[in-house]
Amino acid sequence: MEIDLADVTPLLTWMLGPNWAEGRLFHPLAFTLFILLVCGGLVWAIARSRKGTGSVGRGAALTIGGVSAAVIVIVALAVLVWKLLSLGKTQQIAWTVPLAESAEKFANNWLEILQWLLGPDWRQGALYQWCMVVFFAAAAVFAISWLIATIRRGPGAALQTAGRAIGECVLDVVRISPRRVAALAWLGIKESIRRRVIVVFLLFVVILLFAGWFLDPESVDPARLYLSFVLSITKYLVILLVLFLSALSLPADIKSHTLYTIVTKPVRSSEVVLGRIAGFAAVASCLLLIMAAISYFFVLAGLAHTHQIKAEDVEVVGFADGKPTELRGHTTLDHHHRHKLVVYPSGEGRVEMEQGHWHNLKGDWSDLLAEQPPETAFQLGQPKGMLEARVPIYGKIRFLDSKGKPTEKGINVGDEWTYRSYIGGGAEAAAIWTFDGVDEERFPAGLPVELNLGVFRTHKGDIEQGVLGSLWVRNPLAPEDEKPKLVRVFESKEFQTDSQFIPREFLAGDKTVDLFKDIVSDGKIEIWLRCDSRAQFLGVAQADMYLRATDAWFWWNFVKGYIGIWLLALLVIGMGVLFSTFLSAPIAALATAGALLGGLFHDFMTRLAMHETYGGGPTESFLRIVTQDNVVSELKPGLQTTVVQTLDQPLEIGLRIIAALLPDVSRFGAFSNLVASGFNIPGDTIMTYACRTFAYLLPMFVAGYLCLKNREVAQQ
Repeated sequence: MEIDLADVTPLLTWMLGPNWAEGRLFHPLAFTLFILLVCGGLVWAIARSRKGTGSVGRGAALTIGGVSAAVIVIVALAVLVWKLLSLGKTQQIAWTVPLAESAEKFANNWLEILQWLLGPDWRQGALYQWCMVVFFAAAAVFAISWLIATIRRGPGAALQTAGRAIGECVLDVVRISPRRVAALAWLGIKESIRRRVIVVFLLFVVILLFAGWFLDPESVDPARLYLSFVLSITKYLVILLVLFLSALSLPADIKSHTLYTIVTKPVRSSEVVLGRIAGFAAVASCLLLIMAAISYFFVLAGLAHTHQIKAEDVEVVGFADGKPTELRGHTTLDHHHRHKLVVYPSGEGRVEMEQGHWHNLKGDWSDLLAEQPPETAFQLGQPKGMLEARVPIYGKIRFLDSKGKPTEKGINVGDEWTYRSYIGGGAEAAAIWTFDGVDEERFPAGLPVELNLGVFRTHKGDIEQGVLGSLWVRNPLAPEDEKPKLVRVFESKEFQTDSQFIPREFLAGDKTVDLFKDIVSDGKIEIWLRCDSRAQFLGVAQADMYLRATDAWFWWNFVKGYIGIWLLALLVIGMGVLFSTFLSAPIAALATAGALLGGLFHDFMTRLAMHETYGGGPTESFLRIVTQDNVVSELKPGLQTTVVQTLDQPLEIGLRIIAALLPDVSRFGAFSNLVASGFNIPGDTIMTYACRTFAYLLPMFVAGYLCLKNREVAQQ
């Protein structure tokens, strides 16, 4: 699944919710005092906890566990009672109504306090949602542990046992020794080297050496081809490596009795788990650094080329006062393509774009006009426009139908992928983008517009000619009956970026229009797209038109693509180490691979659980496959339909829980697609996915520690 750059949320807004700055807690002085109090309290608590040993340590564990258990039980019961009373109120159960009203009033008071502190929309913040998920997961684990202990020892002893377990867990994590963790991480690095990590690197180098055999040199976009290749190869090799390293390491140590030596030392289970994660992360980081450097220079070398201009390949097409004023022709054929060009007496010229790039001209005009011109009078520089990191400005899209009336979407031409809507040609249909933040200082010469359009033909026509489109501009604050002004007509290009330019001044009829004086108002402008070929269609989505504000550094964007791979590798390492703490080696590897596969279908599972896909839920979809029924029509009413839809309800709840627990792996892979497509990855996006990664790693670490602590290593 792609990352939608048209809807990138700032990091703090994503983490703390919309309008978070309105919360009183986030005022500078209050927030500073809050951070100082929290950090000071944590430092004091950790220092006291690390000093406790023996009976003192056990007492601290029991106290911490008892308080934690009491808080978990009280809050969980309060939420449960509140929900039950709310349910009773909605169903008008007489004895629950006054209690429900009291509970609702109490809860609303607390919600008002939290809104006053954290902002009106604090519940939409990812940080608070993560805290709630972790809390209820901990409550569920505690409840299950208490039930199991109750069966064995009775409720009172079970509560004490569960409380002590929680306290020991907290103390064990707090008392982690960085020195021992570093030693265990170094042990993991040495084990990784012994397990032939170098083989993966050599395989990567060999693949690059023979890449020329299967990379198509006549590709329409060779830069995208090369970048997709190196990023994909790196991702698959590194993910496979860390999957097997993390999933097989602990079971192999248990089988070879290596772990016996470790557990006899003063080493905590938490340190073993954290050391494994840190060691494998270090191996993946070093490997990715080396691969990134090699890949970068491989791409540069693979795309580097130039062309020459021979005298016989150009001709004079313009004269003034008997003197030539313009030469037209083409370059030599290199890298399986040539460029059309125009050369002027000054020596300057224009090279048309081909395969997504152009070249700068170098040479002397007189050489081409000499009686005996040199074999290569002109030479072109290295390719330009291939390796880019565009910084786009996106607008909001709306549609007009064929009669010029507002409509929610364009036409559906029957494409199963509903990402794009289509506008028909030869009518008043249009897709209209409203852009904000457009000013004269930012775009002094005009607006660079880039398009990524889909094309649907109802008849072949001239297959070598693209479908015609046109760009219009309009003042968004103008009266509704004011018509837009035509800027240019162009030939659409499918499957590649089409660059257009709206100049600062242009002719609209017999009048010269100034873009910023006559069209732009309060930094806003409307750009209309119409299809000018009758009975043909142009497909558009909101992200298919943008203003190219500037370009970021490509090499840094390339590094961001590898950061995305690194974050994905950390997720795989966390899952592999977690499963290896309680499963055998092959089962742990299969479980990690299964979690990755489930993460790839995260979006589909979510939509399936929310009834946002065709064909109904899992059971209903299976029935349609068996009966070969189409996915659009409703099932016939009857016992079979009732049973199927009833069975789907618990399955959909299960799918929703699984989708909530699994990381959306497909989005991490989208970083590579953005780099290959030439779009800059925003810093907020990188930070957002880094937070998501570590938000998964922390529970994985705690769960792995608990599993390893409760595992009898000596019996394996």
